[in-house]
Amino acid sequence: MNTQDSKSDLRQKIRAALEKISPAVRAVESIDLCERLKAQMPSAHTILFFAPLPDELDVWPVLELSLALGTTCALPFFDAEKKTYGAKGIKKLATDIVPGKFGAREPAPSCAEIPLDKFDLVLVPGVAFDLHGNRLGRGRGFYDRLLQSASGVKCGVCYDIQLLENIPAEPHDAKVDFILTPDKCVKARR
Repeated sequence: MNTQDSKSDLRQKIRAALEKISPAVRAVESIDLCERLKAQMPSAHTILFFAPLPDELDVWPVLELSLALGTTCALPFFDAEKKTYGAKGIKKLATDIVPGKFGAREPAPSCAEIPLDKFDLVLVPGVAFDLHGNRLGRGRGFYDRLLQSASGVKCGVCYDIQLLENIPAEPHDAKVDFILTPDKCVKARR
């Protein structure tokens, strides 16, 4: 089996496991993760968040808190012209968020772009992560390209069931420095 087939099989297995998580457990685990995240990020002044999809842990409360504290916060946006992702700063969730190209919330077109090399912390979603910092994404490679240009500490965010010993990886796959789950923070082995 080649790496692409291995990745596809693993995506299916993880998605099936995620579907079994009840809404009540999702809510509790999101709260636990947000508490752990707040404790891990006190020195970050510029943070690239992600807008969680329904099967991902909800980091939105930490985004709201960070905005209230005056932290520079951004979200990825899809640049249709370049066919890649960039980052735009947000200040008010009520006015600065619009539906994005792939179903995730994005910054409005009026939000100012922030160069990817200006972040202290980048929160990274994924289908799975491993103990070496490898990330399995949704299969389009957009986040890999974004992460290769982004500065700062890259922190994968996932449920405990999404953190594995090893996952299939290719040379172009971007890595994370840490993986944060509702139960632990793991420094990637290099």
